Amino acid sequence: MFLPTTFTVALIMILISTACWGSWANTYKATKNYRFELFYWDYALGMLVISLVLALTLGSIHSDSTSFFANVRAADTSNIIYAMLGGFIFNIASILLVAGIEMAGLAVAFPVSIGIALVVGVIMSYIIQPKGKVVFLALGVALAVIAVIMDGKAYASLPKSGAAVSRKSLIICVISGLLMGSFAPFVTRAITAGNALGPYSIGVFFTLGALLCCFIFNIYFMKHPLVGDPVDFSGYFKARPADHMLGLLGGFIWGIGGVFNFVAASFVGVAISYAIGQASPMVAALWGVFVWHEFRGANKQAKVYLTIMFACYLLALVVIAQAYARA
Repeated sequence: MFLPTTFTVALIMILISTACWGSWANTYKATKNYRFELFYWDYALGMLVISLVLALTLGSIHSDSTSFFANVRAADTSNIIYAMLGGFIFNIASILLVAGIEMAGLAVAFPVSIGIALVVGVIMSYIIQPKGKVVFLALGVALAVIAVIMDGKAYASLPKSGAAVSRKSLIICVISGLLMGSFAPFVTRAITAGNALGPYSIGVFFTLGALLCCFIFNIYFMKHPLVGDPVDFSGYFKARPADHMLGLLGGFIWGIGGVFNFVAASFVGVAISYAIGQASPMVAALWGVFVWHEFRGANKQAKVYLTIMFACYLLALVVIAQAYARA
């Protein structure tokens, strides 16, 4: 299988991962009156399909013990279960995050959910796999959290931005963040313990767990949505072909980012790879500025917050990179 052999290659893969994680939501923005609960079926399927494609190509370059099928046969069953649990947890967190955004707005949902996820994911992953200089990693995470907060403040400064923030919406964002940060330790366990899964195998079972989760939680949220009226599968079959393709494309984009992040983690460690990957709100903000024009007419305060956010994220990347270089 293809694996990075230098830090530079691993870092490039993590940055691609960051770009993908911050870009997939554009596909949902491009749909027409397509409820997220229905879009999510296409999205979850797309993640699994692209993970399989990468596993059967980049993950099977050499027909030896490292190839995808050989690795799956040799891996401990417990590690397969851990990878699927990670995807299962991620899926719940992702659904809750979108609900949080709709209920409280980006200004609240991103700082609360992604900020908590970043801290929880890095700390728990580092405990399991202490790879990297902890001082630099901690400083980098702190800078990234500041950047997430600035991202929220920038959106909050927009005219008519945000919805009324209720206690329920805050609780949903907190739960989303805790779950979003909790999937990383399961991946760390599956990629490091006993007869470990390779990163491409992790990608397949992680996304399989996410898809299986839909049959429980996505169906539940279709019947009992946190936002809006209940929906059923008739809406899925009535959707435009273009909307289904956009859902699959969104899954492809996230899946490429996820697999690349796992592959890079096999070289630099999950804590470092996850920390840099969670710079995705910076990428999302770039889309918001230059494509969706969300900050058109923004006041000076919003622009200052955006500038601070980008500066903190870039500095966080440099500092976290030093966590590996100085280890």
